[in-house]
Amino acid sequence: MSRMGDVLAGFHAAWEFESDSVLIRYERGLRTPKLLCALGERRIPLAAIGRVTLTAGKRGTVVLQAEPRPGADPLMEAAAGQLKEACDPYRLVLPAERETLAEYYADELRARLTGSGPAERFLVDAPQVPLSFKAYDGKASFDGRTVRFRWFWTGASSAKWKAGDQSFAVSELSGVEWRSPEVFEGHLRLLSGETAPAQADQDPAAVVFGLGYGPVHESLPFAAAVLSAVRGRVAVAAVPATTAPRRDPADIAERIRHLGELHRAGLVTDEEFSVKKAELLAEL
Repeated sequence: MSRMGDVLAGFHAAWEFESDSVLIRYERGLRTPKLLCALGERRIPLAAIGRVTLTAGKRGTVVLQAEPRPGADPLMEAAAGQLKEACDPYRLVLPAERETLAEYYADELRARLTGSGPAERFLVDAPQVPLSFKAYDGKASFDGRTVRFRWFWTGASSAKWKAGDQSFAVSELSGVEWRSPEVFEGHLRLLSGETAPAQADQDPAAVVFGLGYGPVHESLPFAAAVLSAVRGRVAVAAVPATTAPRRDPADIAERIRHLGELHRAGLVTDEEFSVKKAELLAEL
């Protein structure tokens, strides 16, 4: 990470190291876990990373692992430790012959980490809305402000039919409970502080998963987006509005220089270059 734009490519992903973040681009392919394909790419601020490790992997590989600080990433907070190892978006698996290079980047990252312990707010962006997915008993949708459940007559319980289709404003919620569809009784439940039925299939504030319904790559990004909106609302209510700090001109200049390199290499179109350059200049 001696300069911006260094890229370390592994199986299913490539990490691009920048001055204040790591841009992770996930490969799209049949062998790539569906969750990673759905995420596409993620920018992880260095302030969101608590630890970096490099360990031996399986069948002649090494694994570069960045561990997010608790509370820094809405996706990992919603997952609550339920993700399978292969779906962990912070793992980069590389051939063992690249161990020396991976160790170099691991050391560079460790030297640049600035945060430790729980983060006071989410530092990693949530998946973009609108989002929707089909659960076993209904369709869930989220537009950034309101979560809606529309029940299916083939799966919804009588309790849910009696309650009718549901709408929940973010302002009404206190959190989200996601239970992986890959375990028994998987569900997504919206929390509001009110006492909820013990069984998710009886709770109008929850949708239940089933075989082929509410898969991880659809329901987890959904849960993360809702959780981020809920936490963001609380943070805005607790902190007085302030003028956004200006970015460091030197940092902006470096980003524009790197953008120009990508443009000259043909990796960025003329239109993309102009739009992104204007966005960067606007941050001054």
